[in-house]
Amino acid sequence: MLQNISKVLLSEEQVQSRVKELASQLSEEYKGKDPIFVGVLKGVVMFYADFLKNFTEECEMDFMWISSYVGTNSSGMVVRQDLSKNIEGRHVVILEDIFDTGNSLQFTYEHLLSKNPASLKICTFLDKPERRRAGITVKADYTGYVIPNEFVVGYGLDFNEHYRNLPFIGVLRPEAYQK
Repeated sequence: MLQNISKVLLSEEQVQSRVKELASQLSEEYKGKDPIFVGVLKGVVMFYADFLKNFTEECEMDFMWISSYVGTNSSGMVVRQDLSKNIEGRHVVILEDIFDTGNSLQFTYEHLLSKNPASLKICTFLDKPERRRAGITVKADYTGYVIPNEFVVGYGLDFNEHYRNLPFIGVLRPEAYQK
């Protein structure tokens, strides 16, 4: 598996340090607000777990499962699981692993906004603005790292369901996904 990584973009230490900073920032901003953190499965699992371990205020958890990738290309939206909680009148934060083309995040944001939350914000661990599609209007309120337009895996991010378990963010060698 490691032989397919051309370089480590963000080390495990960099990842964990930034997650703690984001959790600290949001802990302060959501003090006494009991937010609901919505994780967009599957890629967010690592970030979501680490973030919540470091979030120091009361909160609730919920998940949505949206698929948007086949191989290395965004292929459109497939909603596999919606929220289990009523978010009307609640403070909601979408936790996302990567803000790439913006298709799934735009859909998720609009879908949740239609449920009338008191507030709705986006916290993405990685932002890849070079890949943003035309017409995407959502913006991340909190960002871990802005990264270049390279195909990254690890820390929940995958290529065909592999590499999610790497503790760092690595760039996948093109020959690994051009087979």
